[in-house]
Amino acid sequence: MSDIKLLIDFGSTFTKVVAIDLDSVEILSSARVPSTVDTDITVGLEQALRSIAGALKISDAEIKESLACSSAAGGLRMVCVGFVPELTSKAANLAALGAGAKVVGAYSYKLTSREVVEIENLAPDILLLSGGTDGGDEGVIIHNAGMLAKTGHAITNIIIAGNKAAYDEIRSIFNGSRKNIIYTRNVMPKIGVLDAAPCNREIRDLFMKNIIQAKGISRARAIIKDVIMPTPAAVLEAAKLVAGGSRNVPGFGELIVIDPGGATTDVHSIATGNPAQPDTFVAGLPEPYEKRSVEGDLGLKYNLDRLLELVKDKETPTDFASIVAGFRRGKLPVTEEEYACHVFLTGLMVEVAMERHAGKLEVLFGPTGKRLVQRGKDLTGVRTVIGTGGTIIYSGRPREILERALFRETDPFVLKPVRPSFYLDERYILYAVGLLGQAEPEKALLLAKKYLIEI
Repeated sequence: MSDIKLLIDFGSTFTKVVAIDLDSVEILSSARVPSTVDTDITVGLEQALRSIAGALKISDAEIKESLACSSAAGGLRMVCVGFVPELTSKAANLAALGAGAKVVGAYSYKLTSREVVEIENLAPDILLLSGGTDGGDEGVIIHNAGMLAKTGHAITNIIIAGNKAAYDEIRSIFNGSRKNIIYTRNVMPKIGVLDAAPCNREIRDLFMKNIIQAKGISRARAIIKDVIMPTPAAVLEAAKLVAGGSRNVPGFGELIVIDPGGATTDVHSIATGNPAQPDTFVAGLPEPYEKRSVEGDLGLKYNLDRLLELVKDKETPTDFASIVAGFRRGKLPVTEEEYACHVFLTGLMVEVAMERHAGKLEVLFGPTGKRLVQRGKDLTGVRTVIGTGGTIIYSGRPREILERALFRETDPFVLKPVRPSFYLDERYILYAVGLLGQAEPEKALLLAKKYLIEI
């Protein structure tokens, strides 16, 4: 009798289920059906489970032990509020992204009444309030707490991750506000120090306890065990495992995962990002070893207008305008010309997203002469790039798309990978690797190694 584990991803477009034989570490069956989160999420789930059951025998007990992640109903939407844009505001943003959130708004300094109205209109699932190092400025975070305490039901969950010296006064400000206020450690306790892990845990815990309930995803608990994290967090967990390995199975080493989609393009880098060139000075807030960025204007379905702006000065494939008009109506590529346009646009998203994710070099001249300054991660030495998501997997030319992420001699100050090996998440199992890795890291890693295909 095989030991079968079912792993589920509730996506905004599709609900995906994969059945893994834990004994042989093999994919037994998989299913993908349209998501039904807008009506009843269990309808799509049961349809996917019936599809799996048609291919192999699964028990009710195995279904009940299923684990899931979710990006349905807009995913985990957050707004970050901090003090200085390049310090506490950036630290809050990195913490939110690292927890698998989609940051729909970012604000710095003292909030204005107009900005508070904007935030209420955004209606985030969680608002992350930071500001000031421990023992540093208290005025800005206290002011912002006061502004947020006056908001209505659109702002319900607030995580405070700023100057701990201000917490007592902030507690008194929110007293009686009927908001769910959670206090955690400062995301930037000292200048130049990032401490995102405690905040990450609070965000994910709040997602599990409250957010999936509010979005109707909790209905799935009647059928499966639990929804344990946002889908981007599951992919990041998979990237960490594949890079670092387990006790008995070595990993790939430092790597990058690129996921271009219909609405956003996500990039995950598991790398120190230390300077490759000697005598380079690193400036700005240090970035986390496990970094995720989300480009909300780079999507093949919902951001075509933005992509068309980016191609104005580029040579485009044949019949580009008419084919893009078809994409705008939801048409999928069928002909060779349509696939050429699909590959061109997806490659453009990968190129731009990687340029934004990677670190940059600047040349500064001072009294002692020329000096190199690095901001962000140096990814030139990363040896593995993994592509995932439908726009790459079904493109027919995944390597051509991923090569757009490479370092270019014509732009030597953008620190993108130079000579990596390319892998394709052909079976779309990275989310499953991340979920399985929470309890069975070695088997999850073996699964990734078996099904990530070098291209």
